[in-house]
Amino acid sequence: MSDASLQREPPDRPWSALAVEWLREHLFSSWTNILLTILSIAFIAAVVPPALDWAVFSAVWSGETREACLGEGKGACWPYIAGRGGQLIYGFYDAVERWRVDIVYVVGAIGIAWLMIPRLPGKLWVGLAMVFAFPLLVYVLLSGGLFGLPIVPSSKWGGLLLTLIISLTGIVVSLPLGILLALGRQSELPVIRWLSIGFIEFVRGVPLIMILFMASNLMPLFLPSGWNPDKLLRALVAISLFSSAYMAEIVRGGLAAIPKGQREAAAALGLGYWRTTLLITMPQALKISLPSIVSSCISLFKDTSLISIMGFFDFLQVIKAGNSDPAWSTPNTAFTGYLFAALVYFAFCFGMSRYSAYLERTVGGGKVGTGKA
Repeated sequence: MSDASLQREPPDRPWSALAVEWLREHLFSSWTNILLTILSIAFIAAVVPPALDWAVFSAVWSGETREACLGEGKGACWPYIAGRGGQLIYGFYDAVERWRVDIVYVVGAIGIAWLMIPRLPGKLWVGLAMVFAFPLLVYVLLSGGLFGLPIVPSSKWGGLLLTLIISLTGIVVSLPLGILLALGRQSELPVIRWLSIGFIEFVRGVPLIMILFMASNLMPLFLPSGWNPDKLLRALVAISLFSSAYMAEIVRGGLAAIPKGQREAAAALGLGYWRTTLLITMPQALKISLPSIVSSCISLFKDTSLISIMGFFDFLQVIKAGNSDPAWSTPNTAFTGYLFAALVYFAFCFGMSRYSAYLERTVGGGKVGTGKA
């Protein structure tokens, strides 16, 4: 028996010693880190307790009118959020017809959850249903006019409903358009290549608010007489095209990271351009680009607030409009509304970023040419 096998394993170290070692290694390893740690602790101590006191401990949690939130030393006015909860979730949708929006929320949540939970079967069919059938269901339910449903104009859509519709449509449409534009930019046909380059560079060179302004005011001038698309449809087209230009550059960066030898090996095996792209290069490019794709989706979700320039009341605009409501006018009303909006936006964006990190660990994002998933 070797001497190594006779050696006893060291006893488990107490958690206090491990904690001290971690603090020394990560927070107090140098004079610079010590100074930064002290400054950070001082900043947290100066900001966090007053913020928590205003938002939680001194906040008003119940009440029916603004009088409940008036008074010395009172913090956030959360009854204001509860009182305007209908508009925040449904916009100006008629109260008797809100069951249609509820169906859209429930079906959409089930479909997205089904696609995100790894162990659930039939993801291909569920994905196809969410891409093709779900938009039709949303249009029929929300717009009405079929199956005896009353017509609800898009001008009454608003709040979280409108924000989710615009952001999800932009994300779903911009990704395939971005892939096509990225492939077009690398095309050997000069017409396709220069048209793709021209579109991408033009869209990336102007702000989104200008694209929305053009869609709202200039697009009808270039359409045939008598053809005036719905303003919401114009907003969806504008945001999807704007996002697709950025998505194209993200995908192109992923394609550029693929070693040239993989295309040469595919050609040696007799694979054509489209089979090589669909089976070899594009899957790897999307894995590499996954963090950037999710970052673009998060930016798009937040940029939907700019549709207020077209007269829509999205989630943030409904909160801004509610801040001037005399029925809830208090010194803390506006701050409460913006804090609630920040929490909602953070919840959605943080959820997307965490799921992106999960996908990176699952599909092996960033590993090219290693043969590993």
